[in-house]
Amino acid sequence: MKYLNLDTEKVKDTVNELNILLADYHMYYQKLRNFHWNVVGRNFFDLHEKFEEMYDDAKLKVDEIAERILTLRFRPLSNYTDYLEKSNLKEASGTKDDKEMVKALLEDHGSILGQMRKVVEVADGNGDEGTIDLIGAYIRELEKISWMLDAWYMEKSDNFPKA
Repeated sequence: MKYLNLDTEKVKDTVNELNILLADYHMYYQKLRNFHWNVVGRNFFDLHEKFEEMYDDAKLKVDEIAERILTLRFRPLSNYTDYLEKSNLKEASGTKDDKEMVKALLEDHGSILGQMRKVVEVADGNGDEGTIDLIGAYIRELEKISWMLDAWYMEKSDNFPKA
């Protein structure tokens, strides 16, 4: 791995955390597909479209995370048995109502953000700026969509605290 100027032994720790994130994103992607297919009710049009936008984004991130692992000269996890074992996320049924779906996604976002921060922490300890840059952008994007879903979930009487 001389061309990257990274220590292969140290990078193994980053790759382990990236593989967990990859498993998380596969589980998240499938949950979004599930919710996209199964959402019903008055919010159908808004959420059906939003979930599709979100799973398209998740699909891109799955590929980019796997390619980052390959760039670091390791093999990414690539089967559902491993994803189910490694992921911080759980599967969801398609029988949830719209608010339960959004709540489940927000909970998943918290887990994914926690895993992203682990990746950044480990990559920082290994001098891996490429991984830090990739995941840092993901953190910003997921925080923003989390805010939007949370705003959708809020009641009109809810309000943000003053700074």
